[in-house]
Amino acid sequence: MQTTYARRKTVHCRIGRLTIGSGHPVAVQSMITEETRNIEACVDQIVALHAAGCELVRVTTPTLGEAQCLEEIRAKVVERAGEVPLTADVHHQGTAIAVEAARHVDEVRVNPGLFVFRKATGREEYSPEEHAAERAAIEDSFVPVVEACKKYDRAMRVGVNHGSLAERMLVTYGDTPEGMVESAIEYLRICERHGYNNLNISAKASRVPVMLAANRLLVQRMDEEGMAYPLHIGVTEAGDGEYARVKSTAGIATLLAEGIGDTIRVSLAEDPVNEIPVCYDILQALGLRRTKVEYIACPSCGRTKFNLPSVLNEVREATRHLLGLDIAVMGCIVNGPGEMADADYGYVGAAGGKITLYRGKEAVRHSIPQEQGVEALIELLKADGVWQEAPDAESARLRVLN
Repeated sequence: MQTTYARRKTVHCRIGRLTIGSGHPVAVQSMITEETRNIEACVDQIVALHAAGCELVRVTTPTLGEAQCLEEIRAKVVERAGEVPLTADVHHQGTAIAVEAARHVDEVRVNPGLFVFRKATGREEYSPEEHAAERAAIEDSFVPVVEACKKYDRAMRVGVNHGSLAERMLVTYGDTPEGMVESAIEYLRICERHGYNNLNISAKASRVPVMLAANRLLVQRMDEEGMAYPLHIGVTEAGDGEYARVKSTAGIATLLAEGIGDTIRVSLAEDPVNEIPVCYDILQALGLRRTKVEYIACPSCGRTKFNLPSVLNEVREATRHLLGLDIAVMGCIVNGPGEMADADYGYVGAAGGKITLYRGKEAVRHSIPQEQGVEALIELLKADGVWQEAPDAESARLRVLN
């Protein structure tokens, strides 16, 4: 029996043709690394990410000049790849930048720790009056962005980073998840006071325990405030290579297994296209999305009747396009049938250089020579009506997204 995770109930956030939140698949997103003024390079990278399965692409807009480039970037992307949902990333002194970006893209991301920038003062305390004055200053700068998002029907992500909290939050709450969450809540309250709720939220950190604590607390605080906005989750600045993938998975998968998270990004110091397979692998492993065949394979031992890594690769190459199937490759009869009981089909080693094929828990073909095993598996799939020829690359991408 397949177990599924109960996702936290949220309102919807519409980001162009993408909707995130309850009742919608956990969406995959990434961010390009090209300079925004290099329009052709940006378009190339957006199109490549889209082709790889990325459902929302973020573009940095550090100045008004970059925000103005978004109009041409968007037009060229539409011409080449259709309506790809785009986000503008806004940080310092962002009012004019964010308002301009809202004219051209589907979502504006603001960073509460930097949006109204203040130089560090080294102070050790803020009075209630000073807190109120700062909140008023934030509202004055932020409301034009809220109104622009309402006017152009854009989404907004309130994206808090552990490494860029405002001094006031650091002084009040310390370098803690509490400061991250309260920073986000301030901005959400402003949005709600001005009748805007097409929002999603993120609380990211480069350390997994901090990221986990911040998101759990964010859910708790939103519940207390009567809020139910979708969450974007990820471990920021995870690095590169195998450890970055493990680190990202540790944070993202833990929260998803708790029902927390509506869109994810794996942040790698690599070509952003490399992030997309990791995202989909996380979602597949948790049973949240099916984007490829699920292969069940034993680790091999002295009982294994064939070269398991080699045979697994042969089976995978022949069947990887059959989305939605679970296929097991097991080395022997001892644990094979039991361990693969949930698989749709099984390929199990037997004595004398033979294999047995299973349909579910039932052995349906016996004593097949190993060298004919993959061919026999394909014959069985065809006989059962589940075989289809491999699609071309674009058809395969569309199948993944749908």
